[in-house]
Amino acid sequence: MYDKQAGGNQLLNPQEILEKKVKLGYGSYVGALGCGPKAYFAFQAARMAGDKGLVYAVDIQKDILSSVESHAKANAFDNVRTVWSNLEIYGATKIPESSLDLSMLVNVLFQSTNMPEMIKEAIRLIKKGGKLLIIDWKDIGTPIGPSGEKRVNPEKIKEYADIFGMKLEQEFEAGQYHFGQIFIKN
Repeated sequence: MYDKQAGGNQLLNPQEILEKKVKLGYGSYVGALGCGPKAYFAFQAARMAGDKGLVYAVDIQKDILSSVESHAKANAFDNVRTVWSNLEIYGATKIPESSLDLSMLVNVLFQSTNMPEMIKEAIRLIKKGGKLLIIDWKDIGTPIGPSGEKRVNPEKIKEYADIFGMKLEQEFEAGQYHFGQIFIKN
């Protein structure tokens, strides 16, 4: 049984998801939006993108960004940049528009009070043909995770993504308690 205090990212396998599902390549530009203090997906993306790629670790909490910067420096991740932003405000994230190969919203939508704007902001940063990875908690009873009313409906995400010009590429089981979706920007 998992520790009730365990975060959702500890229940996921970033390497497997980015390698086998997203097929993230060397030289990629990635936005880990709402990266969290451990930035599991950001650092895995940095490993895969290599010295020709760049990963933006974005969060609204400055102490989280300090933690990410310390970890990046200690582990020689020279291709990780931290960005402070409120992802619920369209146009607020200081990353060049249409510059990313991949935007990731991993375990953040359930925390949002304005999910459509957060999705729209993630999409704004993706270049044509780029991908959006969304992973969040399944709407099932689980011993850990957010309360049921905070969980996100994957069908609602698909509706918003479609409205904002994204095409669903695939849906997958991201782990025992999470669903995954990958969209491509038309």
